[in-house]
Amino acid sequence: MDLKSNHAAPVLTDPVPISKSRLGIHSSLLPYTPPAPVLSSSLFINAPRKKVIPGKLDDVRAAGWLDAMKSSSPPSKKLSKESNIEVASDENDALYCSWVLNYPSALTSFEKITNFAKGKRVALFLDYDGTLSPIVDDPDRAFMSNAMRAAVRNAAMYFSTAIISGRCRDKVYEFVGLTELYYAGSHGMDIMGPVTHTVSVDDHSNCIRSTDKQGKEVNLYQPAKEFLPMIDEVFRTLVENTKGFEGARVENNKFCVSVHYRLVDEKYWATIAQCVDDILKGYPRLRLTYGRKVLEIRPVINWDKGKAVEFLLKSLGLGNSEDVLPIYVGDDRTDEDAFKVLEEGNRGYGILVSSVPKETNAFYSLRDPSEVMKFLKYLVRWKKSTEG
Repeated sequence: MDLKSNHAAPVLTDPVPISKSRLGIHSSLLPYTPPAPVLSSSLFINAPRKKVIPGKLDDVRAAGWLDAMKSSSPPSKKLSKESNIEVASDENDALYCSWVLNYPSALTSFEKITNFAKGKRVALFLDYDGTLSPIVDDPDRAFMSNAMRAAVRNAAMYFSTAIISGRCRDKVYEFVGLTELYYAGSHGMDIMGPVTHTVSVDDHSNCIRSTDKQGKEVNLYQPAKEFLPMIDEVFRTLVENTKGFEGARVENNKFCVSVHYRLVDEKYWATIAQCVDDILKGYPRLRLTYGRKVLEIRPVINWDKGKAVEFLLKSLGLGNSEDVLPIYVGDDRTDEDAFKVLEEGNRGYGILVSSVPKETNAFYSLRDPSEVMKFLKYLVRWKKSTEG
């Protein structure tokens, strides 16, 4: 059975700016979308482009500092003139309704998902920020609700479940606090997985045997561990050099460093990005990428969230089985690597969490964390019904 049989149009294999013809929306209604990664400063023409070869500044410099940074978060909602309160825009709603035709809601399409899942072992992979918790100004206060925690715990009782986040693994565990899950931090560069015969420490030089906080034996896989001293050095330098930017926050995520500029005045965004660039000139083995109002410094290695999904599936003994259905839920551009892994081989479903139209490798969509929680509850209810 083909996973893609219900799609109105094919999913593009590479993330590109939103295609006006794909979405069926008049160009005058579309919000600003930055150019595809090109080195020229000329006007963007909506035509196929050669993919930029990844490098230290593959994401930010190629797209232009400001274009890249502005595109990292959805546009702000309009304010009511009378009350100065955020209100839903009819124009944005129209855009979303058109977009969701190509990326259907995982809630309204739930029966299709479960029809394909019959007789299969479902494996759940979940991003954290923007997926299980709302996006907040202070990254240290990105708490998930008790209701969401209960929904994730219940899902983990029936399905192999892992959190894959750009955050430090220990920080994600601190936020989630569930021992039933597996955790991958630093965009999958720090994985705590089960001890199985499928993946052993003998197979991977960067895999070590350890114990978790409950004393349970686990495998720790850290493909970028040689970068730890370099990451720590860059973190300390960034903390010192960004002190002059009010609102800037530098976060050490162990195998990557995040520079949050959500609270920085927009007129200083290009300056703070140039500051980060200047520091990285001395570190050719590190590269600069961006997420939702965050610049991220990461090792130049062939590893991402997609690779982490493949590793965890293998660790769980689910790697090459046709009776396995992986489902990945995430909201950020770094989650696209995982969506692409599932999309390429029709292996499973990627679900993008977004309230605005985005081009994506995901198959389905959910609007916000509240819909993610509802989806998890639906899955548990469906599983219970099949066992009864």
